[in-house]
Parts: sequence; C-alpha cells; structure tokens
Amino acid sequence: MLKLSRMTDYAVVVLARLSAEDEVQTSPSVASSTGIPEPTVAKVLKTLAAAGLVTSFRGARGGYRLSRPLSAMPVADVITAIDGPIALTACVDGATGGCECQELCCMRGRWNGVNEAIRRALGAITLADMQKDGRLMPPPLHGAAGATPQIHVPAAE
Repeated sequence: MLKLSRMTDYAVVVLARLSAEDEVQTSPSVASSTGIPEPTVAKVLKTLAAAGLVTSFRGARGGYRLSRPLSAMPVADVITAIDGPIALTACVDGATGGCECQELCCMRGRWNGVNEAIRRALGAITLADMQKDGRLMPPPLHGAAGATPQIHVPAAE
C-alpha cells in the first residue's frame, strides 16, 4: 500500500482553500476555515512557498496566495514539495538514503520503471482534475485515527 503523509493531505486542503479566494490569506484564516491547527498550516504554507506553489507576502496585509492555478499544479508537485522525491524503495533513482544491500541486490534498478510510471501518473493529474463542481474535494480531515490517504494505481493493460 502506497501512502501519502498527513502533511501532504493537509497541503492539498490548504491549496484548495487558497484557491477559493483570489486574495491573500493568512495562515490563521486558512486554519480556521479548514480545521487544521494553525501551526501546521503555517508549516505547510512555508514549505509550499519554498517549493514555489504559493507566494508569500510580508507586512500588515501579508499572507499567502497560489502562485499558479490549480490546473497548473500536478499532484506530483505537491507530494514532492512536502515529502520529497517520489520513490517506492530506497534504491529508486531520486530516493534519499540508500540500502545497505544495494551492491548485492538482484532487484537493483528494477523498481525504476514502476516508480517512473507512478511519477508520470501523478504528474498528469492536477489539483483541478480532482475538483467536482468547481470545488476541490479533499479527503476528510478527521478520519480514522492514524489514517492517511491512499493512492490506487490501476494495473497496466
């Protein structure tokens, strides 16, 4: 089972909230409208700003705004911004760390094709594609304890 982190889930919700208005929004206002704790929203927004997905504005009228429309924001960009490179195993190209068995492993490099297919699929789906009736339909914020969203990758034809 491939799981996304809770922070990635929150990032999608935060981006959806920012898309709801065309004006600069503060982290406390996003927190109050999403139910996500403000320190978490602030952390997510800072990370999204560093990745170029949102733009931050300083000062008395400061806050955050989307840097591009949801239609130009692939799901892969959000995942990468929050969780780092998409990699199924420690030995996949782009994975951080490594594997102590890497030199002897008969599967070394074999996961790269699978990983690339997942990257392509997630890169082809934008946050706008996830919208229904013009609204992003994020996963529930308060599901089962410890639950995280799951990605279903259909079998190749």
